[in-house]
Amino acid sequence: MVSIDNLSVEFSARPLFNDISYVINDHDRIALVGKNGAGKSTMLKIIAGIQEPTSGTVSVPRDATIAYLPQVMVLTDECTVREEAERAFEHITEMKDELERLNNQLAERTDYESEAYMELVERFTHLNEHFQMMGGTHYQAELERTLQGLGFRREDFDRPTSEFSGGWRMRIELAKLLLQHPDVLLLDEPTNHLDIDSIQWLENFLATSANAVVLVSHDRAFINNVTNRTIEISCGRIYDYKVKYDEYVTLHAERREQQLRALENQQKEIADARAFIDRFRYQATKAIQVQQKIRQLEKIVPIEVDEVDNSALRLKFTCSMRSGDFPIICDEVGKSYGEHCVFKNVNLTIRRGEKVAFVGRNGEGKTTLVKCIMGEIPFDGTLKVGHNVQIGYFAQNQAQLLEGEYTVFDTIDRVARGDIRLKIRDILGAFMFGGEASDKKVKFLSGGERTRLAMIKLLLEPVNCLILDEPTNHLDMRSKDVLKAAIRDFDGTVIVVSHDREFLDGLVTKVFEFGGGKVREHLGGIYDYLTASPIPSKGGEKHPTVSQFTPPLEGPGEASGSALYAEQKALAREQKKKEKALQEAEDKVTQLEAAIRILEDQMSTPEGSQDVSLYEKHGRLKAQLKKAEEEWEALI
Repeated sequence: MVSIDNLSVEFSARPLFNDISYVINDHDRIALVGKNGAGKSTMLKIIAGIQEPTSGTVSVPRDATIAYLPQVMVLTDECTVREEAERAFEHITEMKDELERLNNQLAERTDYESEAYMELVERFTHLNEHFQMMGGTHYQAELERTLQGLGFRREDFDRPTSEFSGGWRMRIELAKLLLQHPDVLLLDEPTNHLDIDSIQWLENFLATSANAVVLVSHDRAFINNVTNRTIEISCGRIYDYKVKYDEYVTLHAERREQQLRALENQQKEIADARAFIDRFRYQATKAIQVQQKIRQLEKIVPIEVDEVDNSALRLKFTCSMRSGDFPIICDEVGKSYGEHCVFKNVNLTIRRGEKVAFVGRNGEGKTTLVKCIMGEIPFDGTLKVGHNVQIGYFAQNQAQLLEGEYTVFDTIDRVARGDIRLKIRDILGAFMFGGEASDKKVKFLSGGERTRLAMIKLLLEPVNCLILDEPTNHLDMRSKDVLKAAIRDFDGTVIVVSHDREFLDGLVTKVFEFGGGKVREHLGGIYDYLTASPIPSKGGEKHPTVSQFTPPLEGPGEASGSALYAEQKALAREQKKKEKALQEAEDKVTQLEAAIRILEDQMSTPEGSQDVSLYEKHGRLKAQLKKAEEEWEALI
């Protein structure tokens, strides 16, 4: 479908890509992977036509459509949620207006036998068929399903977009792209602003309803559940794997081993050649062989090895003094803003050493309760922070609290203590601050870089209770592995607010679900929770069933989670096929009925009643309509 040929990109004479070629086919689900700065987002912008390559071409068929969701975009606040989402159907609105115009012309004209009139009929029929195929009669239902799938409630549809946070407005933009049903959908970190329910709805949509998809994401569970092809960008080249991410990781490790062996052999070859040259440089009888060795060395192309995976670095949060047995106790805690109740009657106890997750839809009060624990906002009820509890808090705005004049290295050096100071460079490298990046001043860092730096700083501060609010949003997979291992090894208490299932899996042993103004406790890990029944939201409606597309934990005598997930996914695809076939059959009936009505209008005129060909055509269309109705009834 889309062909990328001999693509090269340079920034300030530094090559980013070099002579890259590949093809995006229909129904490809491609994960673009590589270290930060490898060029993943740049690749998406080039495919989208937003950025020009230094050389090479991107060939897109004339009738193909490409939609692109960037990490950051300029958002407007001029209308309601529904009105903004309806902009995805501007082409349908234009078609509807054109159909009304053509229909009015047909009603006004009387030259039924003229060639111009027949051309008008054909044009109306063709446009009406296209209108039906594009979902012109039922797009509002699709719009509402999509907005609800991404977390909006019906009462939100008529609210101004200005009332929503940037993350929620990004969801509206995502909804608009999905509703356009483009031939190629480009997504750059689409899960950053989604909760678990919405992520899993999006997974199902992409797997069953989208055409070609190319995405960049650090959510391992998400890309595993969506993609069937992995393209790695490394050292200016690409490596194309026709497998999902987990299988790619294994193949990538094997490739790196091969690179290391090849490099070792090459270094031995170079060393042998240089030793020969040094030994026989001044012997006339060996002059020819020496020159051959010199030319041989000049022709050698150094073998490049993929960067070392620093996720193997073992770090540990510093646990301070022992806290009391119950670091956090909530007794009938509630929080309201005016008439809006965020939650009420919250009763929970977190014991020393427990690692728990706060999960639920955005806006249900996870961060609000964290702020209550931190004493940042007033609340109702009783909330007790236990004896000797020292809290290390990572807020979503933590990056803004760093001192801008310090360098990256100085920021960490000021909090590091003991032997860990000898590993500062390694720690910074694990969080993508290797080399010269460690000498940059904080004020020149991007938002994502500041977030990573704030996480490192917290990692080294002595505390016995960690509260982490969306800690993985700006971390790549290797950095998340380092952080996850550090939290797992931490001896203190941990509260994690996160929508990243892969990160939470194997880390937490209890889940507190926020929804419907309540907080409900679930024992077990994140996938134990996800297989449980959802609770009602504030509007009284059930949350989307997250367990429908989530693999449960394996147990004795049970099918594996991946097998069950595959079965559920296959059933979802089969159901989608049936729905599509039913809709196509219904559209065919509608088109035939419209064509028959036009013919009957012509036949009702004095001139038309004498035209035998119209009656013959009418008979053929009626026969086609009967057959189409039978096919439609068989599918119901």
